[in-house]
Amino acid sequence: MERPAWAPPGIDISVPSVSRIYDYYLGGSHNFEVDREAARKAMEFMPGLPKIMQANRAFMRRAVRHAVGEGVTQFLDIGSGIPTFGSVHEVAQQATSDSRVIYVDHDPVAVAHSRAVLDGDDHATVLSADLRKPRTILDSPEVTGLLDLKRPVALLLVFVLHFLEDADDPLGAVAELRDAFAPGSMIILTHAAYDGVPVSEEQASRAVGVYRNIRNPLVMRSREEIARFFEGYEMVEPGLVSMPHWHPDTPAELEDPYAFSGFAGVGRKA
Repeated sequence: MERPAWAPPGIDISVPSVSRIYDYYLGGSHNFEVDREAARKAMEFMPGLPKIMQANRAFMRRAVRHAVGEGVTQFLDIGSGIPTFGSVHEVAQQATSDSRVIYVDHDPVAVAHSRAVLDGDDHATVLSADLRKPRTILDSPEVTGLLDLKRPVALLLVFVLHFLEDADDPLGAVAELRDAFAPGSMIILTHAAYDGVPVSEEQASRAVGVYRNIRNPLVMRSREEIARFFEGYEMVEPGLVSMPHWHPDTPAELEDPYAFSGFAGVGRKA
């Protein structure tokens, strides 16, 4: 297997990666054949997976613009993946030039590619770390050097929490991050669920099984379980809804049926 020039040395390019599969769904070029193979297998059961990812990205962009509109100009994007067109720093810096953005991921390809994209940008950086260890993120020189935690921060957890099993204590991790942030901080969150998926749960569960087989279990949670991640935040209207229904730019009924899979929401810390 030929190793592309952009692949960081030392990574195993024979093992699929969630962030590279996501990159493939979005039409990116930073993925290997092993990632494309896993993605195509999942799409046999849910052909609209790319539509879900596009709806997720569109929600993220609307939520970032909303945060800037509310005066929040600091962003911590955990599980950020591989930056593609319209990433957080582009949207935030377009809205206001003093936005500061930190991307966090534990995938070496995502981190290496983020470094290349952000080269020369003094207001954005990337950190190699894991959501399961929030203290490592908060105490990192990247966070302490670029963000002022005495001022509001927008925490992005966009399609990442469903890769944490309950044994990883995702609720505890999210609460630890929340407690470190100033009043007025925001949480921007999306999460996979069987709700809204336009195929049977049995069929969708086969796509979920593909992720389990590549040792990245996808944990589908109920709306009530997802709502618990917003404890300590006041929900921004319209609450926890499908992605196209959160502050849409265009009429939601024009969206592809797959776009309504899962949930999205934004909360504000009192």
